[in-house]
Amino acid sequence: MAEVFAGVEAERKVMVAIDESEYSHYALTWVLDNLKESITNSSLVIFMAQPPPRSSFTFSAPLGSARMYCPVSATPELTNSIQENHKKLTLALLEKAKDMCASYGVKAETITEVGDPSTVICDVVQKFDITLLVLGERGLGKIKRALLGSVSNYCLQNAKCPVLVVKKPK
Repeated sequence: MAEVFAGVEAERKVMVAIDESEYSHYALTWVLDNLKESITNSSLVIFMAQPPPRSSFTFSAPLGSARMYCPVSATPELTNSIQENHKKLTLALLEKAKDMCASYGVKAETITEVGDPSTVICDVVQKFDITLLVLGERGLGKIKRALLGSVSNYCLQNAKCPVLVVKKPK
């Protein structure tokens, strides 16, 4: 698994980017099932992005047969509370993923950073010299992907390493 460059072994680092979806869970399981021999002797990194802080939110309330949407500015206390809850959720999901790896006999390192998942994933790939990025495919249709964008598509275009997109069978 290690490559030799001018007599020096380079450490391989595989990173699986996860979120709370079943697609990222499947991608991690796929890596553990199919790349176990390769990742046992290299570094496995599990990454999860935390959403950036928001200063405003939109709340909806029923109004007769329709819904009323009302933008609301968030107080610093509300923003901090939401960020703290996101951090707790992220750390719990990373710990669960790490335990899953341990059940396969694979030691994993976890990393989280705050920001837009697409850009933060690519930044972490470069920052930690990741040699293979693994993502789960969400299964967005062409129209949704065009309108909403796709984390996996962004990473395919911008990550500074090979990217493996794992598609969950239907």
